[in-house]
Amino acid sequence: MNSRNLLIWALLVLVILGFFNFLKPSEEASRQSYSQIFDSITKGEVDEATLTNDEIMVVLKDTRKRLTAYMPYDRDLLPALREQNVKIVIAPPPSTHWYTFLGGLLQIILLVAVFIFFMRQMQGGGKVMTFSKSRARMLSDEQKKITFEDVAGVEEAKSELEEIIDFLREPGKFVRLGGRIPKGVLLMGAPGTGKTLLARAIAGEAGVPFFAISGSDFVEMFVGVGASRVRDMFMQAKKNSPCILFIDEIDAVGRHRGAGLGGGHDEREQTLNQLLVEMDGFEPNEALIVIAATNRPDVLDPALLRPGRFDRQVVVPVPDVRGRERILLVHSKKVPLGKDVSLEVVARGTPGFSGADLENLINEAALGAARKNKETVDGSDLEAARDKLMMGVERKSMIMSEEEKKTTAWHEAGHTLVALLLPHSDPLHKVSIIPRGRALGVTQYLPTEDKYTYSRDFFTTRLAILMGGRAAEELALGQITTGASNDIERATKLARNMVTRYGMSDELGPISFGKQEEQIFLGREISQHRDFSEDTAQRIDMEVKQLVVGGHGKAKELISRHMHVLKRLAELLLEKETLDAEEVIETAREAIVAEGLPVPVPAESLAGKDSKAGPQRPGGEGSGLGGEPGGTPEDWGPEEGDDDDDDTPGGGPSSGGRLN
Repeated sequence: MNSRNLLIWALLVLVILGFFNFLKPSEEASRQSYSQIFDSITKGEVDEATLTNDEIMVVLKDTRKRLTAYMPYDRDLLPALREQNVKIVIAPPPSTHWYTFLGGLLQIILLVAVFIFFMRQMQGGGKVMTFSKSRARMLSDEQKKITFEDVAGVEEAKSELEEIIDFLREPGKFVRLGGRIPKGVLLMGAPGTGKTLLARAIAGEAGVPFFAISGSDFVEMFVGVGASRVRDMFMQAKKNSPCILFIDEIDAVGRHRGAGLGGGHDEREQTLNQLLVEMDGFEPNEALIVIAATNRPDVLDPALLRPGRFDRQVVVPVPDVRGRERILLVHSKKVPLGKDVSLEVVARGTPGFSGADLENLINEAALGAARKNKETVDGSDLEAARDKLMMGVERKSMIMSEEEKKTTAWHEAGHTLVALLLPHSDPLHKVSIIPRGRALGVTQYLPTEDKYTYSRDFFTTRLAILMGGRAAEELALGQITTGASNDIERATKLARNMVTRYGMSDELGPISFGKQEEQIFLGREISQHRDFSEDTAQRIDMEVKQLVVGGHGKAKELISRHMHVLKRLAELLLEKETLDAEEVIETAREAIVAEGLPVPVPAESLAGKDSKAGPQRPGGEGSGLGGEPGGTPEDWGPEEGDDDDDDTPGGGPSSGGRLN
């Protein structure tokens, strides 16, 4: 324990003792008249008497009560005391001593000192003047270093940043031809893609001082603090140059100026102004590179993005299938995998997953295997972890009636059969009527490759598959239920995007309708500007309706021709609850051949033929997070933090699920 802590504890003890001493009841003598006290003496009730010049205090025998009174000159007092054998004490007159005064003053001083101490602690660690100092943390050599070997799936971004490290190590190599070292690098990408991990890898590779700070550390309730911290941060960095300065979540301080409620006097804007000056002001920043990360580059101020400040803008994308496989290899190094596990299959079954999603997938699989007391993580653990992440935990406590279970089986069989009988659909993985999350049942696919562009035929196939569940309910049960509500919602959204955004309407042509507007500080699209007439709006609605109804009609037509196959699939689902691709294909083989289509190969077999990722395992579903390329479009809700109307169709874990 250091001297400062000892001082704090000593002050606290003194204050507590003084407080209790103040509260301690004093044994004050009760004031009486002299005649009452004299009567008590003559009656023999007094045990002791203390006499001063003008006061007398007595102690009663029985109660030990103290009585005091003003004592006039009385020649009979002493004889009366001697007669009753009272102990007589002659005391000097009371006086106020200097130490009594100092004792009270010391208590007041201690209370004031403790109050000042705690006030200074609240204002900045006991140092008031450090309140406006930078909170940038310098990474020490003792901390565990992360290198580029620990980062996978973002090879293009790594190559850009490796060049930055070369700038710091050998600046002369690049400036000898008149080049200028970049002053800033902006890492842009969706949440979880590894922007901060890349920055930490740079710190581990560069071998130069690395300062890290968050954009929110600049913003305070006090005016001028943010700008002062920016100045102090760059001052520290210049003293340690060459070095790297990393600002995480720079959109917290770098948003577009003039859009805030505070106008030009907004504290955030003053902080941004100081940041702009420091990055490219009158004073050159030699051998100082600023790296910033954000997932909202669209809201950053244009002055921050111009050359001379952030010269390089590096996109950190969601990894493709090869990148996902490399990421899985990195995160599974410490996890003992079973012989049936193929990371290639897992990678193919997770389009749209970010690096953080894949790390979470491996972690959930390891936790699941540990709960079952397994020695290794096998394919079933990865399968269960992916189902949990995509659709939620299996709802074992949910008891469905036989009628609802039957309806769900027919519904999912409809999705499955339509998908098998139409081209342009992804290979089937499995179909289940086990409730998970909000879904009562789900049909899953395993895409053979990531997709970045989609054809009109692919979309019309998706519409028919989505409406397959409703069509099966109508034809097999003679009724419709609310289970298809999510399918209808997704089909309608997909059809509207085909008409208004993708230009896939024969009636309206290749024209985009509606302009989305967003507020910088709200950061989300809050309205859509209508730049077309009422007549055009009606035509759009009619086109959307025709697309959805057309998909529904196509699904009914296929199911009507193969009702006996639909029945067998539904009965098999009721019996087993979950069917894999091989069982479904074998059951529907007759219908597939009748439609003149080649019998599909189970998706797992496609991945296992050329796998180089290690031991094989069955399984994997076509799944992904909304808003990112890959998987099936418009199938699942958007990823949290992603735009619900992203320009790129997003992947999803199912072709259609029946929601409760």
